[in-house]
Amino acid sequence: MREKFEKVLDYLQGQGVDYADVRYVDRNTESITTEDLKLQELQNMRSEGVGIRVYLDGSMGFAGSRDLNKLKETADQALAIARASKSVQKKRVRLAQKEVIVDHYQTPFKIDPFQVSTKEKLDLLMAAEGEMKGAAQLHQTKGFMDFQKEKKVFADTEGSYIVQDLIEAGGGIEARALGNNDLQVRSFPISFRGNRVTSGYEIIEELDLVENAAKTARETSELARAEECPSGKYDLVLDSTQLVLQIHESIGHPIELDRVFGAEAAYAGTSFVNIDMIDHFQYGSKLVNVVADATVPGGLGTFGYDDEGVPATRTEIITGGVFKNFLTSRDTASQLNQKSNGTSRADGWHNIPIVRMTNINLLPGNLEFEELLADIDYGLYFLTNKSWSIDDRRVNFQFGCEIAYEIKNGKLTGKIYKNPVYTGITPQFWNSCDGICNEDYWRLYGVPNCGKGQPGQSAHVGHGAAPARFRKVKVGVKDVK
Repeated sequence: MREKFEKVLDYLQGQGVDYADVRYVDRNTESITTEDLKLQELQNMRSEGVGIRVYLDGSMGFAGSRDLNKLKETADQALAIARASKSVQKKRVRLAQKEVIVDHYQTPFKIDPFQVSTKEKLDLLMAAEGEMKGAAQLHQTKGFMDFQKEKKVFADTEGSYIVQDLIEAGGGIEARALGNNDLQVRSFPISFRGNRVTSGYEIIEELDLVENAAKTARETSELARAEECPSGKYDLVLDSTQLVLQIHESIGHPIELDRVFGAEAAYAGTSFVNIDMIDHFQYGSKLVNVVADATVPGGLGTFGYDDEGVPATRTEIITGGVFKNFLTSRDTASQLNQKSNGTSRADGWHNIPIVRMTNINLLPGNLEFEELLADIDYGLYFLTNKSWSIDDRRVNFQFGCEIAYEIKNGKLTGKIYKNPVYTGITPQFWNSCDGICNEDYWRLYGVPNCGKGQPGQSAHVGHGAAPARFRKVKVGVKDVK
């Protein structure tokens, strides 16, 4: 393969390109869903192909093919697109400098999930569903497992040749119960098919789905009979299972530099952040420290190199509440006279790399969970994302959660509420943060369905957080003074 790639890259250099790269991807996925003790879905898919990207006189062209024997034809198509792009060029694209790297990266894992039998996987999900059904009167139970194995090979005209073998695994369970004219749900360990990480099948064993099934079922049943969450302005504690989406939508997307420059707009909007805010804008309180870390073990946004051959990095995004850096690719970073911080990735071989989140993590504070609650006279503790909505500049948001716990006189009372919703304005919300739990409570979760781009691409990203406290947050959908 290396010989084939170097040959087509030599050909492209002979055509006078500024730069070219070849990216091969062989992706295998398995998805299992059970429902009410029956197999609902068992899907195995494979996608293999190669994408070639060229820059000619400052304009880009890209083409892909499933046929590895047609590299020259694919290269010619990419060249033709670059020439067509040049005809409408407004500004030459310049790529930031990077290292020349020859390397191999492998996701650390113990058990290859594709070597574990389907029967073993199904038996585990059925056992978890059985525990849920035995613990409470439920409308529906579900179980999930998802696995991915990906080989990626990258070569470019600068001399890099990088091979990566990446593995992902994850799973979860879900219980649903009927209440008074509504349907309540509880998920474990997190909503939307559970948690997913870069790891082997051992993560499924570590999740303890069967052991956590009964508690999940009982909470769902209790929610069906619970009162509606009150409306008002309350001190709010968000669990890490909710902070995942809060970080994703109100920090992760606004700091994508292509979005800031307007290259991403129609699909999901632009950003309220701009380049003049670097080192000046108070994004959050002094307790808010956020990093983009593609090196953290197990993160769904963890890898060795991005799809431009740039090494995975750990980049400070917000330090002491002050905005510090964007997520960048080689073409966007050059506009700030910086090097790329390795966040350019593509969904498969047939798409171009664009700026994507890695693991955008809220760093832990120094509080025990009891201390986080102790300073609240009356408030609410929200867990597990259920819905989200945010405007096209990532400013005004509304999030729904699966469950809320009442906090009174600094302690959880045991009372729960259903259908909790809170709203806010991004910088005001993060500046209201005045407490974060310590590293013992810090958890890392995966988001495998981050949508962006046209044609649309889905990225696998991660977010880590510990429970955090926010003051005087608007809760509910009623008008609050």
